[in-house]
Amino acid sequence: MSQKKAVVEIAQVDFAYDGNLVLENITLTVEERDFLGVVGPNGSGKTTLLEIILGLIHPLSGKVRVFGRTPKWSRHLIGYIPQHADLDASFPISVMDVVLIGRLGKAPMLGRYRKSDRQAAEEAMRAAEIYDLRNRRFGALSGGQKQRVLMARALVGQPELLLLDEPTASIDGRVEQDIYELLKKLNETVTIVLVSHDLGFISTYVNRVACVNRRLVCNPTEHITGDVIEACYSGPVHMLKHKCEL
Repeated sequence: MSQKKAVVEIAQVDFAYDGNLVLENITLTVEERDFLGVVGPNGSGKTTLLEIILGLIHPLSGKVRVFGRTPKWSRHLIGYIPQHADLDASFPISVMDVVLIGRLGKAPMLGRYRKSDRQAAEEAMRAAEIYDLRNRRFGALSGGQKQRVLMARALVGQPELLLLDEPTASIDGRVEQDIYELLKKLNETVTIVLVSHDLGFISTYVNRVACVNRRLVCNPTEHITGDVIEACYSGPVHMLKHKCEL
């Protein structure tokens, strides 16, 4: 059996905002086809960790490698899905046009999108199960549909690593389960790092959990106990296990 390759390698990373240490001595390795869940209290540094992997911010110290190179060099191999749509809901843009935005780094600098760009967008929409919405106005969609569109926008660049920042925070439970089922399917070919507020839900899908509260502790999902979670959140936490029909 061939050894899995490291997709993300973080070693002894510190990061601070305005002199306040947010992440301290962070060491983490994410291997190909991992599905890593990142949890922790508000303000614990979860989103900051994603931004470091993306190369949007730089640590005070330590080493970060993504696909063996700097995060900035590897950014074209990463798909990112934010917590909220970064688009004005009143702007008259179609689902197809939103998804095509994800091809801007690959399309020509001048001129229209190529046929290959539109084909890639169609494939991404099918993967996100929203192809039938391609001509709908983005602002008229439900919260769950919008998140699937953002997922297609991230997938259209054919990433090898997918980063998601609480993608189901404002979505009801039934739709949330559908989103995670889709991510489980995508994980067959794409490495996923997912920030979530709901450990009970994601524990059904992820294979490892990173608890972040300035420092980081990473465990296989089956090793996550009440004591581990309480240590991460610095207090008592009730973990509810969601049962999903697969």
